Amino acid sequence: MVWAAARLVSMAPRLDVLATPDRMAAAIGQPGMAAQIGIGLGAMFATALVVYFFRRPAPAAERATSLRAARRPSSWGWALLAGVVAFAASLLLGWAMQHVGVDAVPSNQVLIGELLHSHPWTLFALVVLFAPAYEELLFRRVLFGRLWAAGRPWLGVLLSSLAFALMHEVPGVGGNSVAATTLLLLGYTLMGGIFACVYRHTGTLWAAIGAHAINNLLACLVLLATQ
Repeated sequence: MVWAAARLVSMAPRLDVLATPDRMAAAIGQPGMAAQIGIGLGAMFATALVVYFFRRPAPAAERATSLRAARRPSSWGWALLAGVVAFAASLLLGWAMQHVGVDAVPSNQVLIGELLHSHPWTLFALVVLFAPAYEELLFRRVLFGRLWAAGRPWLGVLLSSLAFALMHEVPGVGGNSVAATTLLLLGYTLMGGIFACVYRHTGTLWAAIGAHAINNLLACLVLLATQ
């Protein structure tokens, strides 16, 4: 919608292009790989901000506590450990799936692989910096944080991690089998649980964002090395 609206505005002076629906569709075209990912992440980031500000905005005391925790070196040590463990768990799960003959390809892998070749720095910015920030804000600060504040942190870990997994791997999308989809969802759920635990342990969302960014960075580097 955003892409189409921008293209229509740019074509407004050219009335011949807008004469028929076919000409209009051909002129609008499709956004490139970087634009597709950027638009998707932008929409999710806007959603996360709306949910955060209208449902669970952090009070001043919580923000101060989070900043104090973020200044502790141990918080970043836990973030580094969590990011490496999450990535290692993904590698181990991938090895196990290959060992038992389950062919599983994450639904976003093809798109990310193509963008890695055409716009590598854009990919790194989006996947390593942008995505961890909005995903942790939505899934850990808002969803997990709500149940944590209600005294049910482990239920929060489970539910927020399941939501995180379903956002990354929607069942029925792509060519994965039921077994492959189930294992991919398990991997994403475990990853979300690790990020929630590091958030709870350190007391700052910045540590969870850092762990998520480290995991994504390692995944991008491995993908780059194997392409």
